[in-house]
Amino acid sequence: MAPRPRPPHSRPGNHAVFLLLAAAALVEPAVGVEILSKSRLERCALDSGAGGALACDRKLVLNLAVPSGSSGGESSLVAQVVEVEENDAQAMQTVRDPPVITINKSAVYALYALSYMRDVAYKPEEMFTKTHKCESDAGADVVGVCERLWDQNGHVVEHTEPVCCPCGPNRRVGSSCGSIFDKMIKGKANTAHCVRFPGDWFHVFGIKRSSLGFSIRVQVKKGSSVTEVIVSPENSTVVSKDNFLRVNLIGDYVRYTSIPAFEDFCLVTPRKGGGDGQPQVLGDEFSRWMLLERVRFTLDGLECNKIGVGYEAYRNQPNLCGSPFGSCLYNQLWNFKESDDNRINRNQEPQYIVQGRFDRINQHPNAGAHSFSIGITESLNTNLLIELSADDINYVYQRSPGKIIDINVPTFEALSQVGTAKVTIKNIGKLEASYSLTFVCLSGISYVEVYLLWYRSNSSS
Repeated sequence: MAPRPRPPHSRPGNHAVFLLLAAAALVEPAVGVEILSKSRLERCALDSGAGGALACDRKLVLNLAVPSGSSGGESSLVAQVVEVEENDAQAMQTVRDPPVITINKSAVYALYALSYMRDVAYKPEEMFTKTHKCESDAGADVVGVCERLWDQNGHVVEHTEPVCCPCGPNRRVGSSCGSIFDKMIKGKANTAHCVRFPGDWFHVFGIKRSSLGFSIRVQVKKGSSVTEVIVSPENSTVVSKDNFLRVNLIGDYVRYTSIPAFEDFCLVTPRKGGGDGQPQVLGDEFSRWMLLERVRFTLDGLECNKIGVGYEAYRNQPNLCGSPFGSCLYNQLWNFKESDDNRINRNQEPQYIVQGRFDRINQHPNAGAHSFSIGITESLNTNLLIELSADDINYVYQRSPGKIIDINVPTFEALSQVGTAKVTIKNIGKLEASYSLTFVCLSGISYVEVYLLWYRSNSSS
């Protein structure tokens, strides 16, 4: 009863298990691909689900966990389908020309849609002129920079005329009223006050709820052919053009906990070019981009001490002439920017400026003027289901001689239908191989064939 190599099986449609060998990462080392369940060989079936179906009789199904790189950055790995395990007998078989699978996962980011609201001045400034005979319609020769403004059509811009405050030491700007002769010759001394908006302007955007963004590129090389697809949360199931590869992005295993919500904030960015209105580009001056609470803004310009304050709010503030100089113009963009600059100079994280608070700002694909993104620093795994057409998979069979070392059959009761045989065999070759043993027994005992699996050059029983 000499051992004989197990004959190769035909290629059945039943399940088989495929093993992956993970190679080194190509971009940034990832934790490593994790096989979630034993990969299997299945019959292809018509599938009306998203992404279509493969054109095949059999398909190889791989269920993987694809990790992100360090701090949610890019990751890349290479895996190879090298062996098959038959479920019926658990015999390992080597795949001839094993497919090589390359997986590239982009950095993960939170994407926020933006809605343009208005433009605001970076630093509104109060101007004043010490003068005599101040009137709201006086010219520049009397009120200087506080002369009322005109638009391009020659119309007076509302609420741009000066506010005339009397002289005196306890006024908005302390000034001498002069002597009686000055009043007789020049008129009564007073000061003209106004607000003007020189310097930079910023766009203001409302921020909508976030969505998760990343992409996974799966490339399969088999022989000289290369097939590739790209999946993302927005396009989660994709079939290659040649119907060889189908990838389904099932999702992440746990929810991200570090994605901030900005629905109650506004994003401000420096205005590029002339004119206000919806910008076409946002630029990349991230050291000047800021996130500020919505309550800090006035959309109609009618509230004092808010970003976006206008001419009317300034002119109509209560007791303007008796209030401190600059009242109504507090809490402007420049105040928050300078506060953060001071924090940065002390090696502290900024509170409003996005640079220094977040990673990978606006590095998402097709970044424009209607969206804003920040990098997610959590490293979570993504569940990826890969299906390959397996119609042309072939196996490499290994043969190695074996030797029976010992056989022992303990006595057992007749007609019990239960008996035990202890057989010790040894692989005396150099290759890993599987064997079958056939027992030819006395009449009345059924023919028995036993498979022994994957023994190297050592004894086993």
